[in-house]
Amino acid sequence: MTQLNQVVLGKEQQVKLAVTCLLANGHLLIEDLPGMGKTTLSHALADVFQLEYQRSQFTSDMLPADVLGVSIFDQSKQAFTFHQGPIFSQLLLADEINRANPKTQSALLEAMEEQQVSIDGSTYTLPTPHFVLATQNPVHQSGTYPLPESQLDRFLMRLQLGYPPESAEFELLMSTDKSKQRRAKPVMTPEQLQQAQQDVLEVHKSDVVVRYVMRLLHYSRTEGVYPNPLSPRAGLALIKAAQAYAYLSGKTFIDADDVKAVFPAVAEHRLRSGHSTSSANQYSDSILASVNVFE
Repeated sequence: MTQLNQVVLGKEQQVKLAVTCLLANGHLLIEDLPGMGKTTLSHALADVFQLEYQRSQFTSDMLPADVLGVSIFDQSKQAFTFHQGPIFSQLLLADEINRANPKTQSALLEAMEEQQVSIDGSTYTLPTPHFVLATQNPVHQSGTYPLPESQLDRFLMRLQLGYPPESAEFELLMSTDKSKQRRAKPVMTPEQLQQAQQDVLEVHKSDVVVRYVMRLLHYSRTEGVYPNPLSPRAGLALIKAAQAYAYLSGKTFIDADDVKAVFPAVAEHRLRSGHSTSSANQYSDSILASVNVFE
């Protein structure tokens, strides 16, 4: 965490949530204005965990093959050879995903879910660990194709970085020389990351915490004020994220505070779906305020 916080200044909680998402073996969506540090965060994560990194800039004329790869006929071999697309990386920055057309979005998100790609009757397994950090512009900006609910659900968490605090922005502006800017140092190998992802699953969850999660889900379904109530998959995502958050905090069990810490990042984009995000965590905050930890 220290290495990441030295690169992404003034965003300790957002950085912790991003690492939480990676440890939970999920995928992360960051929605924010350009220039907020989304690319810097993705580079830093790749450096810290020594992950093979690729960046793909999504545009309106992008095709699924530009992401997944394509089979090209090799004259010398008289056979088709598959050329892997950027999805075949351990960490893919899918930049401005909502500028791509729905067909390309679907191809990427299907690969994320299945952990494999099928091209011309052949199946290719994606590398492990595999983490997609996608960014999208706010939905009110021109030239965007909002992700539908089923595709938003593929992302374990959604974050907004926001503007840095004054002290962090001052430090950032003082170090405008790129040659002098900090780079995160490696602290873990991909193999160690995979082991940590397995260890996260062993973090204990008590009946009390699971029933608290169930009450959060039930409240979203019964109050009738949320565009998209939370599904059982959202509940599984919430528990997994809470396990990773507790693990990152050095605990062997999850409590209500861990659930509360990850709930907005896990639930808000599911509750809100394609609706405006002008009020960052309006829906998730209202549920947390309305549901007691104990019955």
